[in-house]
Amino acid sequence: MKDGQAQGREIDLIARVRAAARQEQFLDVVSAEEARERFERHLDLSPLPAEKVALADALTRVLAHDIIAAVDAPPFDRSNVDGFALRAVDTLGATNASPKILRLNAEVIACGDDPALEIAPGTATTIATGGVIPRGADAVIMVEQTELIGQGEPYIEVQRAATPGQFVSYAGSDIARGETLLRRGVRIGSREIGMLAACGLAFADVVRRPKVAVLSTGDELVPLGQPLKPAGIYDSNGAIIAAAVAEAGGVALPMGAIPDDAAALDKAVREALSQSDMVVLSAGTSKGAGDLSHAIVSRLGAPGILVHGVALKPGKPLCLGVIGKTPIAVLPGFPTSAIFTFHAFIAPVIRALAGLPPEAAQTIQARVPVRVASELGRKEFVLVSLIDTEDGPVAFPTGKGSGSVTSFSQADGFIEIDALASSLDTNTITQVTLIGSSARAPDLVIMGSHDVALDVMVGALADRGFSARTLAVGSLGGVAAASRGECDIAPVHLIDPASDDYNKHLVTPALSLVAGWRRMQGVLFRTGDARFEGKSAAEAIKAALADSAALMVNRNAGAGTRVLIDTLLNGARPPGYANQPKSHNAVAASIAQGRADWGVAIEPVAKLYGLGFLPVAPEHYDFLVVESRRDRPAVRAFLAALRDEATRSRIAALGMVPADG
Repeated sequence: MKDGQAQGREIDLIARVRAAARQEQFLDVVSAEEARERFERHLDLSPLPAEKVALADALTRVLAHDIIAAVDAPPFDRSNVDGFALRAVDTLGATNASPKILRLNAEVIACGDDPALEIAPGTATTIATGGVIPRGADAVIMVEQTELIGQGEPYIEVQRAATPGQFVSYAGSDIARGETLLRRGVRIGSREIGMLAACGLAFADVVRRPKVAVLSTGDELVPLGQPLKPAGIYDSNGAIIAAAVAEAGGVALPMGAIPDDAAALDKAVREALSQSDMVVLSAGTSKGAGDLSHAIVSRLGAPGILVHGVALKPGKPLCLGVIGKTPIAVLPGFPTSAIFTFHAFIAPVIRALAGLPPEAAQTIQARVPVRVASELGRKEFVLVSLIDTEDGPVAFPTGKGSGSVTSFSQADGFIEIDALASSLDTNTITQVTLIGSSARAPDLVIMGSHDVALDVMVGALADRGFSARTLAVGSLGGVAAASRGECDIAPVHLIDPASDDYNKHLVTPALSLVAGWRRMQGVLFRTGDARFEGKSAAEAIKAALADSAALMVNRNAGAGTRVLIDTLLNGARPPGYANQPKSHNAVAASIAQGRADWGVAIEPVAKLYGLGFLPVAPEHYDFLVVESRRDRPAVRAFLAALRDEATRSRIAALGMVPADG
């Protein structure tokens, strides 16, 4: 019999499970256009009031008012060269053979000097660049076009005729008093700073930047710099969104991560509303068991929640509202979803409040070489990397998913798939919206299987002045990309079942093979597990197959390791076979965290995660080189780095064995 407390805990747990399973759906999933219209209908998107800032702090700010010049620039007629101020009429007809002789006045005009003597007919005054043109002068002749003569009172021979106004900048020729120097709405750069400084302005009225409170929500969040707890993740969204706020022209007010506690979150959001012009939360929008943000927003005041659910992928859980006059947004928790929805819905509001114009999207046309499946009913954004080929730019989907932190930073742009389309067909030419300022194409494109030692190679290339892009698409994906001419080099580790040779069967007239390194593959397990400890790999696999409780973790189809696994299993399909992550690290993490008991991966990863390792066989990690690109400087540099002893030593330090030759 269970005691009363135990029964109470069990009843409470069942209630929580039932509540989570019965989670309410989104209020009303609408199109992106409808969501934006509902949101902005309740907002005043005119620039915020002005604030006065020191000129040194005005850089990148937006002028709130027109600037009327109060002084001339230059404020006086000044010389543009080192030479002599004179009357142009006195030099008429002057040549080298027949110079005009002028007496020098007893004055030298340097910068900052107020001239004392008038230029009388037949005279000239020595003047420095920037010096004030004296009374009576209407031109300046350069020193190089004169010759000093006379032993007593000085004279000069003028060897070339001057024209009125020669080498003279007149007062107000740059900036005229009373003219509109800069207009409101201008974003102040270094050039504008110079113009304001030329008018003697120490301060400027600029549009106040909107203060945006940034909160993250979730019990799982761990502050940056702290050790991760079980099932915890770092609060990367808070940092990402705060930086995005600054990029959009706002001032982020980071308010930390709030746990899934209704009272604590309600207090934090109300405090944020009192301090800011806008509030942005991340996570708590999917109607899951721990999601509270939308519920808190719904009771903060009118008009309240305006949108909860947008027909976008990624980004469906977006929640938009207005409390009084303050916009509030609850972004999805996954980083890519959060940043997509931020740029689509939040950044335009921040820019408007900061007085900045809408950001103009830059687009190019590119070919998508693979089929991209999509979900009917939702407009889908797919992040892509751009690759230059002989047939024009190719947009290759990154495929990391909305939970990836690196997806947005490593992508060059994104493509859109219409809500009414179930896929984008292979080789479709489509529009790519570039992210940020379009970067130049990399010098080298590497597509295929990833390995930690490949990062050493990319670093060695960087030391040689070449940039590289790596796309982890698996060995088979790399072979396909190299065959299509979409990359320069494809790292592969595929065994030929007929010969047991690695990678040699992939060679074609268009693709050559260059040896890379060897890495030991084997069975990974948690140390102390008696089913594996002290056994050979073959014995361990046999024991695992005989134990229905031994849960494996597999690899994805197309990976070289998957070919080895299927050979080792000889047709068996043990529990966990369908769990197919795409990297050695994911296999090791699954075992280390107890979500699986065994799998096949490389030895360096086993060491990294503190796992037991039973060797199976060395694997050849080699490179297919596209022959038509072999003579490119970056390809030659890659092959040279592969033979370089310093690079080979760094690869060996990671547990790999560089191939001979």
